[in-house]
Amino acid sequence: MDVSVTMWGLTIIGLCALIAVDFFIGGRKPHEVSIKEAGIWTGVWVALAGLFGLGLLVFAGGQPSGEFFAGFITEKSLSVDNLFVFVLIMAKFAVPTIYQQRVLMVGVLIALVLRAVFIAAGAAIVSTFAWVFYIFGAFLIWTAWKLIQEARADEEEEEFEENRLLKAVEKRFPSTDRYHDTKLFIVENGKRLMTPMLIVMLAIGTTDVLFALDSIPAIFGLTQDPYIVFTANAFALMGLRQLYFLIGGLLRKLVHLSYGLSIILGFIGVKLVLHALHESGVHVPEISIPVSLGVICAVLAVTTATSLYASKKKALAEAGSGEDRARDKDSVDV
Repeated sequence: MDVSVTMWGLTIIGLCALIAVDFFIGGRKPHEVSIKEAGIWTGVWVALAGLFGLGLLVFAGGQPSGEFFAGFITEKSLSVDNLFVFVLIMAKFAVPTIYQQRVLMVGVLIALVLRAVFIAAGAAIVSTFAWVFYIFGAFLIWTAWKLIQEARADEEEEEFEENRLLKAVEKRFPSTDRYHDTKLFIVENGKRLMTPMLIVMLAIGTTDVLFALDSIPAIFGLTQDPYIVFTANAFALMGLRQLYFLIGGLLRKLVHLSYGLSIILGFIGVKLVLHALHESGVHVPEISIPVSLGVICAVLAVTTATSLYASKKKALAEAGSGEDRARDKDSVDV
């Protein structure tokens, strides 16, 4: 899709305006986010993404629109997996509930800027070296296998490990050990100190970049258009803050999410390899965008259904065993 510099500029200005509206209406004053508020804003961001995709359909055609929706759904589903890590980060830094939305907002903005750099670099590499699709495809297939292995391991106790950037920041810059509202720096005894608020924001933003190592190759497997890659990532990320509060309680119930994501990443990896072979002159079938969109939606629907069923079955089993233990205790007391 041929996108002019003017269109790029208008798109970025429009996204910045939406972020500003989100901040001044819902995120300016620190407060605990209710399920109702999170649900409304999640619906708003999903609706805006839908309108953008329909706009592409009207002005650019079915192919770009289909690529956007496939990319948006993929990025959104992968971002849900990020929320598990965000929960760990919030717990490690003991972020007060009223400040969590501010942390997520700034952290997501940092992630969006860093992802834009990744996307620009990826687009330049893809346009210059066609063989990079082999690497992207192999990497996604390997990542899919790794996700399955991690899901099978079923690690109960997970801890967030700080990356090198965070360790370097904490080592070089003196910091305080408690929060001071939403301030990033304070002056104490004539010395400028960094607050945990800034550290946790950096943790959210830089940790998301690690997830981009999976998601950016994945969306390039669905479209090679930098404009669609960027906008799909932007809409997926910008609603992540509200999604965190909306489904925070449901995250632990999505027990099969890793399996679903592994299937999606493996599928896109195979699609990339087939595309690379096709570009090399090998006559192989290519997977169309409608098929990709159908597979992604079907996998997510089945994964969600089986996860909720398994979680409900486990809860009933635990409740039953709890009643049995209570009865056994009563009989012993008698």
